Amino acid sequence: MRVIAYIYSDPILETSPENISWGWDVEGVYHDLGERSHLQKLLQECENEEIDILVIRRLEELGNNLETVTKVMTQIQAMDIRLIAIYQGYDSGSDTPNLKIELLRLLQEIQYNLRSRRIRQGHASNRLEAAPPPGKTPYGYKKNKSKYIVDKSTSPVVKDFFDNFLLYGSLRGSVRYLAKKYGKKISVTTGKRWLTNSVYRGDTSYHNGEIILNTHGAIISREEAAQIDRLLGRNSRLPPRSASARRSLAGLVICGECQSGMTITRVTIRKQDKEYLYLRPINCPHKQKCKAISYDQVLDETIQSVCRELPQAVAGINSPQLDAIKNDLLTKINHQEKILDKIPSLMEAGIFDTETAKLRIYKIRTEISLLQKQLATLPPVNLIAVAQSVSIPQFWLDLSETERRFYFREFISNIQLIRQEKQWQLKIIFIF
Repeated sequence: MRVIAYIYSDPILETSPENISWGWDVEGVYHDLGERSHLQKLLQECENEEIDILVIRRLEELGNNLETVTKVMTQIQAMDIRLIAIYQGYDSGSDTPNLKIELLRLLQEIQYNLRSRRIRQGHASNRLEAAPPPGKTPYGYKKNKSKYIVDKSTSPVVKDFFDNFLLYGSLRGSVRYLAKKYGKKISVTTGKRWLTNSVYRGDTSYHNGEIILNTHGAIISREEAAQIDRLLGRNSRLPPRSASARRSLAGLVICGECQSGMTITRVTIRKQDKEYLYLRPINCPHKQKCKAISYDQVLDETIQSVCRELPQAVAGINSPQLDAIKNDLLTKINHQEKILDKIPSLMEAGIFDTETAKLRIYKIRTEISLLQKQLATLPPVNLIAVAQSVSIPQFWLDLSETERRFYFREFISNIQLIRQEKQWQLKIIFIF
């Protein structure tokens, strides 16, 4: 008994399948990629040689429309070859009395699947052209057939939103700022979506998670985008709402005795304008609760500790290893860009046709995008210089609480408050 198999895959929709469990001892596999030339060879072989069973994944792989699929099925059955579609449970050699009813149901499914594939092929073709995906255009842009275009009337609002977030590192604060200055009311969820949207960085992202770089004009630079990603990652480690809290130590201090996070409380004296700030544990489990501590004293000690310990912490980073990682990523990016430059000459030489070239360009550009993303997550190259600059006490004293909050969270993961019998001390845990 001779059993052969056939696979059709569209290169712009899927990768070539491997290790398919056919459930039969298959003698050979015919595989078409994009066109169906091997299907025609298979049918010719069926006419000239004795083939008993043809195994496929789905019936719709036999053609681009229902008419072609039914024609090929009829041709196969006329040669007395048993046709089996393993993913759809179809077997033309089955003696099931409801086989015709099942086939009618399958034909409806095939028609639906073929229509779905045509839609996905259209979307995939747009991706190969780096055209915008379907759907609503992000605020700050207009859209034509080929790309996004910066909307000069609304893009300044978006840019101001990004600038405010970069300055203060507070998503909720930036949302409030937008509503107060421009009357543009957006939710916090929408604001976060703006901050992470590839469109504002000059890139186009698609539902499959792939990103094409530099497809249109950007509203923020690559450096600003990397800083935003670091700020969002930093804020995600903080308790809810601490990211937008007014005080610079909010969400950072942990009581070393009870391991509870500490909140900032404000105490005022009747008929006096002066206020006193204290740090106290939020959920202290002890019967004799851990005492509150003066906020200003902890702030002063934090500044002194940062100035003393930050340069040492930065110096401990393995700079040669970090440089090696960056150089490796840059080398890979450069290699991919050289391949891109060669594709036009390969088309002229007839090695690539237009569709193959578009597909190759698309894959290379997505690979470059992934490499750029890895590069952006690495610490900034000027970290040592920045650490030297912020290790001067006067630098911190000249900042507002909001500005101090920004810089503290750029370097500090948390602050452990270690209590002793009558004294306390701080242990700064840096991010790196």
